[in-house]
Amino acid sequence: MPNIKSAEKRVKIIEKKTAQNKAIKSRISTYAKKFKLAVNNKEVENAQNLYSEVVSLLDKAASDNVIHKNSANRKKAHYAKLLENVNK
Repeated sequence: MPNIKSAEKRVKIIEKKTAQNKAIKSRISTYAKKFKLAVNNKEVENAQNLYSEVVSLLDKAASDNVIHKNSANRKKAHYAKLLENVNK
């Protein structure tokens, strides 16, 4: 438990930011699952729409330092490969 008032404020801020980051990661995970489901069901048009949404979310998260930029790029490449295999 912090003894200094500024440390108490930092704890509140950290809790708030942690909740925001968790919500962002959860949203990315949800859209990624929807995308993978569309890929497995061979729904090309739906998969393309979901791919652009997932990529957008990953880019935003990487620019806000919620996730590392290399992690975002790795996931985007993986999803692009999945989308390419559906189009064949």
